[in-house]
Amino acid sequence: MIDEDGYFGERVAARYDESSREMADPTVVTPAVDTLVELADGGKALELGIGTGRIALPLAARGVPVHGIDLSRAMVARLREKPGGDAIGVTIGDFATARVDAAFSVAYLVFNTIMNLTTQAAQVACFRNVAAHLQPGGRFVVEVMMPDLRRLPPGQDVVPFHVSATRWAYDLYDVATQSMSSNYVEVSGGRGGFRSIPFRYVWPAELDLMAQMAGLHLQHRWSGWQREPFTSDSAQHVSVWEKPLLPD
Repeated sequence: MIDEDGYFGERVAARYDESSREMADPTVVTPAVDTLVELADGGKALELGIGTGRIALPLAARGVPVHGIDLSRAMVARLREKPGGDAIGVTIGDFATARVDAAFSVAYLVFNTIMNLTTQAAQVACFRNVAAHLQPGGRFVVEVMMPDLRRLPPGQDVVPFHVSATRWAYDLYDVATQSMSSNYVEVSGGRGGFRSIPFRYVWPAELDLMAQMAGLHLQHRWSGWQREPFTSDSAQHVSVWEKPLLPD
């Protein structure tokens, strides 16, 4: 159910950290934070879709001032409950358009969150919004999955990614529009529940064009936060675009 918090309202926020606990493991978080500390280079960081603070809190603990943008008040409330959460500034709004009165040395958008913008126009607007917030020489970092289309059998449009006795989850793809959704069916106490979240998947080359339209250029593309080479077999990529020191 969608409300003023979008698809991440109280029902989702209450269980978000538990449902994504593997993403909060230090083996996942530390390499990302290490990279962002290096890219911040002593400056400030802007997190788009800050959520409950999985990356922002450890990044701030490393001495990087962090400001976040998020549509969901429920998610931000969970951030505020954590140690150090009340010291992080947050702007409530759509991160494709919401503005912060500050300049940043790095902005970042992780864990596939670019796909929460469900139109190409919104994704383009996000790049332009980030570019407007970056100081010259600043970087924009995106972590996002590669579209898993090679797992689609001919003539089908569903890829299951979790099956258990009480929970089923699957992605539904529309290759004509690059729209997709992640869908969850859960049975608890003899009652079933269903939740669906829409996304728009996006290719690396398309992201590079969006960056170019915003005046940014590609600096790095890795297969992950450990800076593994990006190949045709990579399941995701971490890409870094830079804002020129001088206007083109």
